Amino acid sequence: MMNLLPTKRAPSSVLGLALTGSRLEGVVLRRSNGSLRLQKTFAASLALNPLTGDPELVGREIRNHLEQAGVRERRCVVCIPLGWVLVLQTKVPALPESDVSSFLEIEAERGFPYGQDALSVSNSRCRVGGGEEYATIVAVPRNHLAQLEKALRAAQLRPASFTLGITALQNPLQEPAQGALALAIGENSVDLQVTCGGGILALRALEGAVEMEGVQKRLYADLIAREIRITLGQLPAEFREKIRKVRVFGRGEFVQRFVNDVTPRVESMGLRVELAGGYRADEFGGSQLPPDAAVSPELSLAARHLTGAKPCFEFLPPKVRPWRQFTTRFSSKKLAWTGATAGSVALLVLGAFLIQQWQLSRLQSEWTAMESEVKELENLQQQIRKFRPWFDGSFQSLSILRKLTESFPEDGAVSAKTVEIRNLATVTCSGTARNNQALLQMRDKLSAAEGVRSVHIEQTRGSAPLQFTFNFHWGEGTGDAN
Repeated sequence: MMNLLPTKRAPSSVLGLALTGSRLEGVVLRRSNGSLRLQKTFAASLALNPLTGDPELVGREIRNHLEQAGVRERRCVVCIPLGWVLVLQTKVPALPESDVSSFLEIEAERGFPYGQDALSVSNSRCRVGGGEEYATIVAVPRNHLAQLEKALRAAQLRPASFTLGITALQNPLQEPAQGALALAIGENSVDLQVTCGGGILALRALEGAVEMEGVQKRLYADLIAREIRITLGQLPAEFREKIRKVRVFGRGEFVQRFVNDVTPRVESMGLRVELAGGYRADEFGGSQLPPDAAVSPELSLAARHLTGAKPCFEFLPPKVRPWRQFTTRFSSKKLAWTGATAGSVALLVLGAFLIQQWQLSRLQSEWTAMESEVKELENLQQQIRKFRPWFDGSFQSLSILRKLTESFPEDGAVSAKTVEIRNLATVTCSGTARNNQALLQMRDKLSAAEGVRSVHIEQTRGSAPLQFTFNFHWGEGTGDAN
Protein backbone atom coordinates (compact mmCIF):
# COMPACT_ATOMS: atom_id res chain seq x y z
CA MET A 1 0.00 0.00 0.00
CA MET A 2 1.38 3.39 -0.98
CA ASN A 3 1.85 5.87 1.85
CA LEU A 4 0.60 9.26 0.64
CA LEU A 5 1.23 11.07 3.95
CA PRO A 6 4.27 13.35 3.93
CA THR A 7 7.20 12.16 6.03
CA LYS A 8 8.94 14.47 8.45
CA ARG A 9 12.48 15.24 7.29
CA ALA A 10 15.33 15.48 9.75
CA PRO A 11 16.69 19.05 10.06
CA SER A 12 19.97 19.78 8.29
CA SER A 13 21.02 22.67 10.58
CA VAL A 14 20.20 23.95 14.04
CA LEU A 15 21.16 26.71 16.45
CA GLY A 16 22.33 25.39 19.83
CA LEU A 17 21.95 27.77 22.78
CA ALA A 18 23.08 27.48 26.41
CA LEU A 19 21.64 29.86 28.99
CA THR A 20 23.56 30.25 32.26
CA GLY A 21 22.36 33.11 34.41
CA SER A 22 22.74 36.22 32.26
CA ARG A 23 25.21 34.61 29.81
CA LEU A 24 24.08 33.21 26.46
CA GLU A 25 26.35 31.01 24.33
CA GLY A 26 25.48 29.55 20.97
CA VAL A 27 26.66 27.56 17.96
CA VAL A 28 25.26 26.98 14.48
CA LEU A 29 25.78 23.37 13.36
CA ARG A 30 25.04 21.87 9.94
CA ARG A 31 24.88 18.20 8.94
CA SER A 32 26.22 17.34 5.49
CA ASN A 33 27.31 14.01 3.98
CA GLY A 34 27.60 12.23 7.31
CA SER A 35 29.67 14.92 8.97
CA LEU A 36 28.84 17.86 11.23
CA ARG A 37 30.20 21.28 10.32
CA LEU A 38 30.52 24.06 12.84
CA GLN A 39 29.50 27.31 11.11
CA LYS A 40 29.13 29.95 13.84
CA THR A 41 29.96 30.38 17.51
CA PHE A 42 29.12 33.32 19.73
CA ALA A 43 28.79 34.34 23.38
CA ALA A 44 27.01 37.34 24.87
CA SER A 45 25.97 38.75 28.23
CA LEU A 46 22.29 39.62 28.51
CA ALA A 47 21.39 42.89 30.22
CA LEU A 48 17.82 41.65 30.85
CA ASN A 49 16.90 38.60 32.90
CA PRO A 50 15.00 36.10 30.69
CA LEU A 51 12.78 35.12 33.64
CA THR A 52 11.83 38.58 34.95
CA GLY A 53 12.30 40.85 31.94
CA ASP A 54 9.65 41.64 29.37
CA PRO A 55 9.72 38.82 26.77
CA GLU A 56 9.55 41.26 23.86
CA LEU A 57 12.53 43.24 25.15
CA VAL A 58 14.52 40.09 26.00
CA GLY A 59 13.77 38.70 22.54
CA ARG A 60 14.87 41.94 20.91
CA GLU A 61 18.17 41.84 22.82
CA ILE A 62 18.78 38.20 21.81
CA ARG A 63 17.93 39.08 18.20
CA ASN A 64 20.49 41.91 18.26
CA HIS A 65 23.23 39.55 19.52
CA LEU A 66 22.36 37.01 16.81
CA GLU A 67 22.51 39.62 14.07
CA GLN A 68 25.87 40.89 15.33
CA ALA A 69 27.20 37.32 15.17
CA GLY A 70 25.77 36.80 11.68
CA VAL A 71 23.39 34.01 12.79
CA ARG A 72 20.39 33.47 10.51
CA GLU A 73 19.28 30.05 11.69
CA ARG A 74 15.78 30.04 13.21
CA ARG A 75 15.42 26.50 14.56
CA CYS A 76 17.07 26.21 17.98
CA VAL A 77 17.62 23.78 20.85
CA VAL A 78 18.24 25.26 24.27
CA CYS A 79 20.18 24.15 27.37
CA ILE A 80 18.32 25.64 30.35
CA PRO A 81 20.11 26.28 33.69
CA LEU A 82 20.25 23.41 36.16
CA GLY A 83 19.30 25.92 38.86
CA TRP A 84 15.72 25.94 37.48
CA VAL A 85 15.29 22.21 38.10
CA LEU A 86 13.68 20.40 41.03
CA VAL A 87 15.09 16.88 41.53
CA LEU A 88 13.55 13.86 43.26
CA GLN A 89 14.89 10.29 43.46
CA THR A 90 12.76 7.25 44.22
CA LYS A 91 13.02 3.47 44.12
CA VAL A 92 10.78 1.81 41.56
CA PRO A 93 8.99 -1.27 42.97
CA ALA A 94 8.33 -4.41 40.97
CA LEU A 95 5.42 -3.26 38.81
CA PRO A 96 4.20 -3.97 35.29
CA GLU A 97 5.75 -1.57 32.82
CA SER A 98 2.35 -0.04 32.07
CA ASP A 99 1.97 1.01 35.74
CA VAL A 100 5.41 2.56 36.24
CA SER A 101 4.44 5.89 34.67
CA SER A 102 1.45 6.23 37.00
CA PHE A 103 3.66 5.41 39.98
CA LEU A 104 6.20 8.07 39.02
CA GLU A 105 3.42 10.65 38.57
CA ILE A 106 2.16 9.93 42.09
CA GLU A 107 5.69 10.22 43.48
CA ALA A 108 6.12 13.57 41.71
CA GLU A 109 2.85 14.88 43.19
CA ARG A 110 3.96 13.85 46.67
CA GLY A 111 7.56 15.00 46.44
CA PHE A 112 7.41 18.34 44.63
CA PRO A 113 6.04 21.49 46.29
CA TYR A 114 3.93 22.40 43.23
CA GLY A 115 1.13 20.62 41.42
CA GLN A 116 1.50 18.82 38.11
CA ASP A 117 -0.21 21.67 36.25
CA ALA A 118 2.56 24.08 37.34
CA LEU A 119 5.49 21.80 36.41
CA SER A 120 6.96 20.16 33.35
CA VAL A 121 8.09 16.76 34.61
CA SER A 122 10.48 14.22 33.09
CA ASN A 123 12.34 11.20 34.49
CA SER A 124 15.33 8.94 33.96
CA ARG A 125 15.45 5.31 35.17
CA CYS A 126 18.53 3.33 36.24
CA ARG A 127 18.81 -0.42 36.71
CA VAL A 128 21.54 -2.55 38.29
CA GLY A 129 22.38 -6.17 37.66
CA GLY A 130 20.43 -7.43 40.67
CA GLY A 131 17.17 -6.08 39.28
CA GLU A 132 16.85 -3.02 41.55
CA GLU A 133 15.58 0.01 39.68
CA TYR A 134 15.65 3.67 40.66
CA ALA A 135 14.19 6.73 38.96
CA THR A 136 15.34 10.34 39.02
CA ILE A 137 12.37 12.68 38.53
CA VAL A 138 13.12 16.24 37.47
CA ALA A 139 10.69 19.12 37.08
CA VAL A 140 10.88 22.69 35.80
CA PRO A 141 8.22 25.36 36.56
CA ARG A 142 6.07 25.86 33.49
CA ASN A 143 6.09 29.64 33.89
CA HIS A 144 9.92 29.59 33.50
CA LEU A 145 9.60 27.65 30.25
CA ALA A 146 6.72 29.80 28.97
CA GLN A 147 8.67 32.99 29.68
CA LEU A 148 11.75 31.64 27.88
CA GLU A 149 9.71 30.40 24.92
CA LYS A 150 8.02 33.82 24.52
CA ALA A 151 11.41 35.53 24.55
CA LEU A 152 12.82 33.14 21.93
CA ARG A 153 9.81 33.57 19.67
CA ALA A 154 10.14 37.35 20.06
CA ALA A 155 13.74 36.84 18.83
CA GLN A 156 12.27 35.13 15.71
CA LEU A 157 13.49 31.68 16.84
CA ARG A 158 11.60 28.37 16.80
CA PRO A 159 12.56 26.28 19.85
CA ALA A 160 12.64 22.54 19.16
CA SER A 161 13.93 21.30 22.53
CA PHE A 162 14.46 22.45 26.12
CA THR A 163 16.82 20.23 28.11
CA LEU A 164 19.81 20.31 30.48
CA GLY A 165 23.29 20.99 29.13
CA ILE A 166 25.09 18.54 31.39
CA THR A 167 22.90 15.66 30.18
CA ALA A 168 23.94 16.48 26.62
CA LEU A 169 27.63 16.44 27.63
CA GLN A 170 27.49 13.13 29.52
CA ASN A 171 24.94 10.80 27.93
CA PRO A 172 24.16 7.80 30.21
CA LEU A 173 23.20 5.63 27.24
CA GLN A 174 26.70 5.61 25.73
CA GLU A 175 28.27 3.57 28.55
CA PRO A 176 25.29 2.09 30.43
CA ALA A 177 27.37 -0.44 32.36
CA GLN A 178 29.98 2.09 33.52
CA GLY A 179 29.17 4.74 36.11
CA ALA A 180 30.57 8.26 35.87
CA LEU A 181 30.37 11.53 37.73
CA ALA A 182 30.38 14.59 35.46
CA LEU A 183 31.26 18.18 36.37
CA ALA A 184 30.22 20.88 33.89
CA ILE A 185 32.11 24.10 34.71
CA GLY A 186 30.55 27.25 33.29
CA GLU A 187 31.41 30.89 33.59
CA ASN A 188 29.75 31.28 36.99
CA SER A 189 28.38 27.84 37.88
CA VAL A 190 29.30 24.19 38.39
CA ASP A 191 26.80 21.43 37.58
CA LEU A 192 27.17 17.87 38.88
CA GLN A 193 25.63 14.73 37.38
CA VAL A 194 25.99 11.03 38.23
CA THR A 195 25.13 8.44 35.55
CA CYS A 196 24.99 4.67 35.93
CA GLY A 197 22.86 1.77 34.80
CA GLY A 198 21.68 3.53 31.66
CA GLY A 199 20.20 6.52 33.48
CA ILE A 200 20.85 9.56 35.61
CA LEU A 201 21.20 9.03 39.35
CA ALA A 202 21.86 12.53 40.66
CA LEU A 203 21.73 16.15 39.50
CA ARG A 204 23.01 19.08 41.53
CA ALA A 205 23.92 22.72 40.95
CA LEU A 206 26.89 23.53 43.23
CA GLU A 207 26.51 27.01 44.70
CA GLY A 208 29.51 29.14 45.63
CA ALA A 209 32.06 26.97 43.81
CA VAL A 210 33.23 29.75 41.45
CA GLU A 211 34.50 33.10 42.74
CA MET A 212 36.42 36.01 41.26
CA GLU A 213 39.84 36.92 42.66
CA GLY A 214 40.63 40.22 41.01
CA VAL A 215 40.35 39.54 37.29
CA GLN A 216 40.86 35.77 37.61
CA LYS A 217 38.34 33.06 38.44
CA ARG A 218 38.92 30.46 41.09
CA LEU A 219 37.31 27.08 41.62
CA TYR A 220 37.25 25.81 45.20
CA ALA A 221 38.61 22.29 44.90
CA ASP A 222 37.95 21.47 48.58
CA LEU A 223 34.29 22.50 48.31
CA ILE A 224 33.71 20.53 45.11
CA ALA A 225 35.52 17.46 46.49
CA ARG A 226 33.32 17.60 49.59
CA GLU A 227 30.18 17.86 47.44
CA ILE A 228 31.35 14.86 45.39
CA ARG A 229 31.83 12.84 48.59
CA ILE A 230 28.38 13.86 49.87
CA THR A 231 26.71 13.03 46.57
CA LEU A 232 28.29 9.60 46.35
CA GLY A 233 27.40 8.91 49.98
CA GLN A 234 23.72 9.52 49.21
CA LEU A 235 23.64 7.00 46.34
CA PRO A 236 22.45 3.40 46.82
CA ALA A 237 25.36 1.09 47.60
CA GLU A 238 24.89 -1.02 44.47
CA PHE A 239 25.38 2.07 42.28
CA ARG A 240 28.09 3.70 44.37
CA GLU A 241 30.49 0.81 43.75
CA LYS A 242 30.28 1.34 39.98
CA ILE A 243 31.29 5.03 40.02
CA ARG A 244 35.01 5.08 39.24
CA LYS A 245 35.47 8.10 36.99
CA VAL A 246 35.05 11.87 37.26
CA ARG A 247 34.75 13.68 33.92
CA VAL A 248 35.35 17.43 33.92
CA PHE A 249 33.85 19.55 31.13
CA GLY A 250 35.02 23.12 30.73
CA ARG A 251 37.37 25.50 28.97
CA GLY A 252 40.06 27.89 30.13
CA GLU A 253 43.19 27.88 32.24
CA PHE A 254 41.24 28.05 35.51
CA VAL A 255 39.60 24.70 34.63
CA GLN A 256 43.01 23.11 34.10
CA ARG A 257 44.22 24.51 37.42
CA PHE A 258 41.11 23.11 39.08
CA VAL A 259 41.78 19.64 37.62
CA ASN A 260 45.32 19.73 39.01
CA ASP A 261 44.04 20.81 42.45
CA VAL A 262 41.14 18.39 42.71
CA THR A 263 42.88 15.28 41.33
CA PRO A 264 44.65 14.21 44.57
CA ARG A 265 41.47 14.82 46.58
CA VAL A 266 39.35 12.74 44.21
CA GLU A 267 41.91 9.97 43.84
CA SER A 268 41.81 9.49 47.62
CA MET A 269 38.15 8.41 47.12
CA GLY A 270 39.18 5.73 44.63
CA LEU A 271 38.20 7.81 41.57
CA ARG A 272 40.19 8.99 38.59
CA VAL A 273 39.84 12.42 37.02
CA GLU A 274 39.49 12.90 33.27
CA LEU A 275 39.38 16.30 31.54
CA ALA A 276 37.13 16.10 28.47
CA GLY A 277 39.33 17.96 26.00
CA GLY A 278 37.50 16.81 22.87
CA TYR A 279 34.80 14.55 21.46
CA ARG A 280 35.31 10.85 20.84
CA ALA A 281 35.06 9.54 17.29
CA ASP A 282 31.89 7.58 18.14
CA GLU A 283 30.34 10.33 20.27
CA PHE A 284 27.49 10.98 17.81
CA GLY A 285 27.23 7.68 15.97
CA GLY A 286 28.50 7.90 12.40
CA SER A 287 28.58 11.70 12.32
CA GLN A 288 31.83 13.37 13.30
CA LEU A 289 32.63 16.87 14.43
CA PRO A 290 35.81 18.74 13.45
CA PRO A 291 38.73 17.50 15.59
CA ASP A 292 39.38 20.97 16.98
CA ALA A 293 35.77 21.55 18.13
CA ALA A 294 35.67 22.70 21.76
CA VAL A 295 33.41 20.67 24.03
CA SER A 296 30.37 22.68 25.13
CA PRO A 297 26.76 21.97 26.16
CA GLU A 298 25.25 23.87 23.25
CA LEU A 299 27.41 22.06 20.68
CA SER A 300 26.69 18.65 22.22
CA LEU A 301 22.94 19.28 22.25
CA ALA A 302 22.93 20.56 18.66
CA ALA A 303 24.92 17.52 17.46
CA ARG A 304 22.61 15.08 19.25
CA HIS A 305 19.58 16.83 17.79
CA LEU A 306 20.90 16.62 14.22
CA THR A 307 21.82 12.94 14.62
CA GLY A 308 18.33 12.08 15.90
CA ALA A 309 19.29 11.28 19.49
CA LYS A 310 16.56 12.13 21.99
CA PRO A 311 17.57 14.14 25.08
CA CYS A 312 17.45 12.46 28.48
CA PHE A 313 14.99 15.08 29.69
CA GLU A 314 12.64 17.04 27.47
CA PHE A 315 10.81 20.05 28.92
CA LEU A 316 9.41 21.68 25.78
CA PRO A 317 5.62 21.12 25.78
CA PRO A 318 4.40 19.25 22.68
CA LYS A 319 2.65 21.38 20.10
CA VAL A 320 -0.81 20.17 19.08
CA ARG A 321 -2.40 21.68 15.98
CA PRO A 322 -5.80 23.39 16.45
CA TRP A 323 -7.57 21.08 13.99
CA ARG A 324 -6.33 18.00 15.83
CA GLN A 325 -7.46 19.49 19.13
CA PHE A 326 -10.92 20.04 17.70
CA THR A 327 -11.22 16.57 16.21
CA THR A 328 -9.96 14.97 19.42
CA ARG A 329 -12.34 16.91 21.61
CA PHE A 330 -15.43 16.64 19.43
CA SER A 331 -16.09 13.32 17.71
CA SER A 332 -19.18 12.73 15.55
CA LYS A 333 -20.98 10.94 18.40
CA LYS A 334 -20.48 13.88 20.71
CA LEU A 335 -21.72 16.64 18.40
CA ALA A 336 -25.40 16.17 19.35
CA TRP A 337 -24.61 16.22 23.06
CA THR A 338 -22.42 19.25 22.52
CA GLY A 339 -25.24 21.13 20.77
CA ALA A 340 -27.74 20.28 23.50
CA THR A 341 -25.28 21.34 26.17
CA ALA A 342 -24.57 24.61 24.36
CA GLY A 343 -28.31 25.36 24.12
CA SER A 344 -28.81 24.67 27.80
CA VAL A 345 -25.92 26.89 28.72
CA ALA A 346 -27.34 29.69 26.54
CA LEU A 347 -30.72 29.46 28.29
CA LEU A 348 -29.06 29.53 31.70
CA VAL A 349 -26.99 32.56 30.74
CA LEU A 350 -30.11 34.37 29.48
CA GLY A 351 -32.02 33.58 32.68
CA ALA A 352 -29.09 34.73 34.82
CA PHE A 353 -28.92 37.98 32.82
CA LEU A 354 -32.64 38.71 33.38
CA ILE A 355 -32.33 38.02 37.12
CA GLN A 356 -29.30 40.29 37.30
CA GLN A 357 -31.18 43.14 35.60
CA TRP A 358 -34.09 42.78 38.06
CA GLN A 359 -31.67 42.87 41.03
CA LEU A 360 -29.89 45.96 39.63
CA SER A 361 -33.21 47.77 39.21
CA ARG A 362 -34.25 46.98 42.80
CA LEU A 363 -30.88 48.09 44.19
CA GLN A 364 -31.03 51.32 42.19
CA SER A 365 -34.38 52.14 43.79
CA GLU A 366 -33.00 51.52 47.27
CA TRP A 367 -29.98 53.72 46.54
CA THR A 368 -32.18 56.59 45.37
CA ALA A 369 -34.03 56.48 48.70
CA MET A 370 -30.86 56.69 50.82
CA GLU A 371 -28.59 58.78 48.58
CA SER A 372 -29.05 62.06 50.50
CA GLU A 373 -28.29 60.46 53.89
CA VAL A 374 -25.18 58.72 52.53
CA LYS A 375 -23.79 61.97 51.14
CA GLU A 376 -24.37 63.69 54.51
CA LEU A 377 -22.49 60.88 56.34
CA GLU A 378 -19.62 61.03 53.86
CA ASN A 379 -19.32 64.79 54.47
CA LEU A 380 -19.15 64.20 58.24
CA GLN A 381 -16.46 61.53 57.80
CA GLN A 382 -14.35 63.91 55.73
CA GLN A 383 -14.58 66.53 58.47
CA ILE A 384 -13.60 63.95 61.10
CA ARG A 385 -10.57 62.81 59.10
CA LYS A 386 -9.58 66.44 58.54
CA PHE A 387 -9.61 67.54 62.19
CA ARG A 388 -8.81 64.25 64.00
CA PRO A 389 -5.03 64.96 64.32
CA TRP A 390 -5.81 68.15 66.26
CA PHE A 391 -7.65 66.27 69.00
CA ASP A 392 -5.10 63.66 70.02
CA GLY A 393 -5.22 63.44 73.82
CA SER A 394 -2.14 61.30 74.32
CA PHE A 395 0.40 64.22 74.09
CA GLN A 396 3.13 61.83 72.99
CA SER A 397 5.60 64.57 72.00
CA LEU A 398 5.30 66.20 75.44
CA SER A 399 5.66 62.80 77.13
CA ILE A 400 8.88 62.13 75.20
CA LEU A 401 10.29 65.55 76.13
CA ARG A 402 9.36 65.00 79.77
CA LYS A 403 11.19 61.67 80.00
CA LEU A 404 14.20 63.19 78.26
CA THR A 405 14.23 66.24 80.56
CA GLU A 406 13.98 64.11 83.71
CA SER A 407 17.07 62.18 82.64
CA PHE A 408 19.33 65.27 82.54
CA PRO A 409 21.10 66.18 85.85
CA GLU A 410 19.85 69.26 87.69
CA ASP A 411 23.36 70.70 88.20
CA GLY A 412 23.74 71.36 84.44
CA ALA A 413 26.55 68.83 83.97
CA VAL A 414 24.77 67.70 80.79
CA SER A 415 22.74 70.06 78.60
CA ALA A 416 20.89 69.61 75.33
CA LYS A 417 21.14 71.86 72.29
CA THR A 418 18.83 70.20 69.79
CA VAL A 419 16.09 67.55 70.05
CA GLU A 420 14.52 65.96 66.96
CA ILE A 421 11.46 63.67 67.15
CA ARG A 422 10.62 61.63 64.03
CA ASN A 423 7.26 59.91 63.65
CA LEU A 424 6.80 59.99 67.45
CA ALA A 425 9.14 56.99 67.61
CA THR A 426 12.79 57.95 66.94
CA VAL A 427 14.40 60.73 69.01
CA THR A 428 17.80 62.31 68.30
CA CYS A 429 19.42 64.64 70.84
CA SER A 430 22.70 66.58 70.72
CA GLY A 431 24.36 68.78 73.33
CA THR A 432 27.35 69.18 75.67
CA ALA A 433 28.49 67.39 78.81
CA ARG A 434 31.04 68.32 81.47
CA ASN A 435 32.81 65.00 81.01
CA ASN A 436 32.24 61.47 79.74
CA GLN A 437 31.17 60.15 83.17
CA ALA A 438 28.32 62.67 83.40
CA LEU A 439 27.15 61.67 79.90
CA LEU A 440 27.16 57.96 80.77
CA GLN A 441 25.20 58.58 84.01
CA MET A 442 22.59 60.50 82.05
CA ARG A 443 22.41 57.71 79.43
CA ASP A 444 21.87 55.03 82.10
CA LYS A 445 19.10 57.06 83.73
CA LEU A 446 17.40 57.57 80.36
CA SER A 447 17.69 53.84 79.50
CA ALA A 448 15.85 52.95 82.73
CA ALA A 449 12.94 55.28 81.94
CA GLU A 450 9.62 53.70 80.96
CA GLY A 451 8.95 53.71 77.22
CA VAL A 452 12.58 54.31 76.24
CA ARG A 453 14.36 51.66 74.18
CA SER A 454 17.72 51.25 72.47
CA VAL A 455 19.64 54.32 73.69
CA HIS A 456 22.66 54.63 71.38
CA ILE A 457 25.41 57.27 71.55
CA GLU A 458 26.24 58.03 67.92
CA GLN A 459 29.07 60.58 68.25
CA THR A 460 31.26 62.29 70.87
CA ARG A 461 33.87 64.98 70.37
CA GLY A 462 36.24 66.68 72.78
CA SER A 463 36.77 65.87 76.44
CA ALA A 464 35.93 68.83 78.68
CA PRO A 465 33.44 69.98 77.64
CA LEU A 466 32.26 66.93 75.66
CA GLN A 467 29.98 67.33 72.65
CA PHE A 468 27.64 64.37 72.04
CA THR A 469 24.84 63.08 69.86
CA PHE A 470 22.63 60.13 70.85
CA ASN A 471 19.31 58.63 69.81
CA PHE A 472 16.69 56.31 71.27
CA HIS A 473 13.35 54.73 70.38
CA TRP A 474 10.10 55.56 72.12
CA GLY A 475 7.67 52.70 72.61
CA GLU A 476 6.51 49.98 74.99
CA GLY A 477 9.01 48.32 77.30
CA THR A 478 12.52 49.38 78.35
CA GLY A 479 15.70 48.79 76.36
CA ASP A 480 19.38 48.52 77.24
CA ALA A 481 21.86 51.17 76.35
CA ASN A 482 24.45 50.48 73.69
